[in-house]
Amino acid sequence: MSQMAMSYEAERPGPRLPLVLRAPLAGRTWREFLYLQLNFPVALAAFVYSVTMIAVGGGLLITFVGLPILAATLYGARLFGAFERGRARLLLGLEVEAPRPVRTDNRRGGVTGWTLGLFKSDTTWRNLLYMLIHFPWAVCTFAISLPLWLMGWAALLYPAYQWMYPTWWGKPGWDLFSTPTRSYYLDSPLDIAVTCGVGLGVVLATPWIMHGMTQVDRLLVKTLLGPSRLAARVQELEQDRGVVVDTAAADLRRIERDLHDGAQARLVALAMDLGLAKEKLTEDPDAAAKMVDEAHGEVKLALQELRDLARGIHPAVLTDRGLDAALSSVAGRCTVPVTVDVDLAERPAPAIEGIAYFTASELLQNISKHSRARSARVEVWRSGSRLMLQVWDDGRGGASTDQGSGLAGLAERLGSVDGLLVVDSPEGGPTTVTAELPWRERG
Repeated sequence: MSQMAMSYEAERPGPRLPLVLRAPLAGRTWREFLYLQLNFPVALAAFVYSVTMIAVGGGLLITFVGLPILAATLYGARLFGAFERGRARLLLGLEVEAPRPVRTDNRRGGVTGWTLGLFKSDTTWRNLLYMLIHFPWAVCTFAISLPLWLMGWAALLYPAYQWMYPTWWGKPGWDLFSTPTRSYYLDSPLDIAVTCGVGLGVVLATPWIMHGMTQVDRLLVKTLLGPSRLAARVQELEQDRGVVVDTAAADLRRIERDLHDGAQARLVALAMDLGLAKEKLTEDPDAAAKMVDEAHGEVKLALQELRDLARGIHPAVLTDRGLDAALSSVAGRCTVPVTVDVDLAERPAPAIEGIAYFTASELLQNISKHSRARSARVEVWRSGSRLMLQVWDDGRGGASTDQGSGLAGLAERLGSVDGLLVVDSPEGGPTTVTAELPWRERG
């Protein structure tokens, strides 16, 4: 179904007439008609304002009076953009995010810095461009929609008021055309029926014509009055940077906690035990030897904890042998039998390789802890410019990326590098988690 048809399907349920018959009476049609009629006066005022102010400001630039006039013009364009976004939201149901406020130039503060920021803002110039190019389009939409709508309804309802022509105006009917010798009136039953049929066709077609014209308005509003793609991308990158910073801080806190509660505490106890053994070395050599033997065991445990911690930071096997060996090592520690299939002709960049490794590692940990699965599978392959990672298990399912879950944090981490996480986990299983990462060549 087309987008225009879907828009009318979204209307409040009523009598189940065919869509083509419901469209002329739909609330959306009348809101779009009102929008198109307001286009002309609104666009005319904006066009006159912008052209006049640009001409005056440009002409007075030599006297330096033109600069504040041009600044006022640009600020007015931003205000007009806000008004048009509100009008589109009210009548067209179009939600367009407001662009960022003007950024004051860092080298100059106060009014001067704000004015320079106004001139540097691409949003400001796009709003001004909208004021200039929207006027001819508004004239076109007004000139087409109003005659079609009025004439269509007038022709459709002609049988209801045709009697008024001979009664009040002394004419047999609607004067279709006149020549010096004769006039042709719509007064016969056939003429009235044909006029009514033509009017019905125009009334049924006009909503789709108007909807097509408002689609152009929607495109203009989204393109020229909303945030630019560059600004949206900058905002996305800033959010991703925040996720990366938060993730790095959380990892540092985890490493500090693991060191403090694990290896550090064990080494402190080891130092104390060795100190006691040193004191007993001359008094009770056998007890000292036993304490040294226990300390030797503690050293082994501390070394194992440090190895596990280092593996959590970045495993040596990943650096030396790549994803295949590293994921096989992780799979070997999983409580569920795991099949690993890595189909890569070459290795990706270390950063991408590391993210893929830790993503698979965390997913396998979730399988061990929560899935109650009997088997699992990890597959890695390259698809064009993307690195694909898929982890499957036959567990109980029900996994999701809802806010607060571990998968939500994983999805945020992947998003910080333009990655994507898709979870398919119906209740009862199986669960398939697919991670997609950008492929970057090794330097």
